Amino acid sequence: MHPWIADRTAAFESSGIRKVFDLAAKLKDPINLSIGQPDFDVPDEIKTAAIDAIESGKNAYSPTQGIGPLRESLRAEIAAKYPHEDRDVFISSGTSGGLMLAMLSMINPGDEVIYLDPYFVMYPALLKMCGGVPVPVDSYPDFRLDPAKIEAAITPRTKLILVNSPANPTGITASEDELKDVARIAADHNIALLSDEIYSRFFYDGEFVSPASFNDQTIVIDGFSKSHAMTGWRVGYVHGPSEIINTMLKVQQYSFVCSPQPAQWGALRAMEVNLDGHIADYHRKRDLIYDGLSDKYEIAKPGGAFYVFPKSPIASGAQFVERAIEKGLLIIPGNIFSKHDTHFRISFAASDETLHRGIEVLRSLA
Repeated sequence: MHPWIADRTAAFESSGIRKVFDLAAKLKDPINLSIGQPDFDVPDEIKTAAIDAIESGKNAYSPTQGIGPLRESLRAEIAAKYPHEDRDVFISSGTSGGLMLAMLSMINPGDEVIYLDPYFVMYPALLKMCGGVPVPVDSYPDFRLDPAKIEAAITPRTKLILVNSPANPTGITASEDELKDVARIAADHNIALLSDEIYSRFFYDGEFVSPASFNDQTIVIDGFSKSHAMTGWRVGYVHGPSEIINTMLKVQQYSFVCSPQPAQWGALRAMEVNLDGHIADYHRKRDLIYDGLSDKYEIAKPGGAFYVFPKSPIASGAQFVERAIEKGLLIIPGNIFSKHDTHFRISFAASDETLHRGIEVLRSLA
């Protein structure tokens, strides 16, 4: 390693997902079921709001906490759902920025953080940057949030429990009872509870539930990237107890500074956009991919997000992905998200034509 490179960067590898994206750029007409972003474009009214902001001169830094109208709209929405005595909100530079700020603000070297395996690839990397200790809790084979397993993983060093529902990479949604129990466990042990809710609007069976409904100290991270196809705009938001929020803002001042101001004006308009049509379409796509593969593959049916996480028909998920890529199908090996190399991730955020082509290849490989 180059003598100038910090030791902390050796604690984690570059994202395996990015490697697949790089491979996709080299293939001619790939069947791409790898990308975790909506296949629809940003709604026109959101684009217009951002363009209007740019043309009217709203191009400087915003306040670190975000533009006033967006914060106030979010504050009203959040207060209606969670009428907590002490709950504040700020705008982060994407939900990834919010995650980093949360880790930097709460995790000391040696602190342990509990989360499910499989997990979003950023979780262990961000923790290791902060000197934290990842404590993944195995959730195979059904990927459920098991409160008993979470409680069993708690030690005197446990600082935070991190939940993600609907989940990436599995699409599994936690039940109200599961979230209520985890919320109680965190409160009983005086452990921070962080809920990554970026897929909260992509919920197909029943109603979305947040652990913030049961634990008023829950820190929630959400945003507009997935719901409104604004992945490149970098507008997320975080809400939670004011002292935690103020500390995260202090770190944001010296790192991201603020979320891009024109994009925040677009996000303000996004709060008024009806997404029912897109959500219904993704519900249908979920059924299309699940019904097309469930007789050939072992799959835990996803209740949200836009992913399925089938078990590989051969021992190694990574080797199976190589076979799929040889046939022009891009999917993600499960060991990027897990200590196990038994599964692979499909994103059904794709056109119906692409999904049908992908199903055909996967059925031929089963």
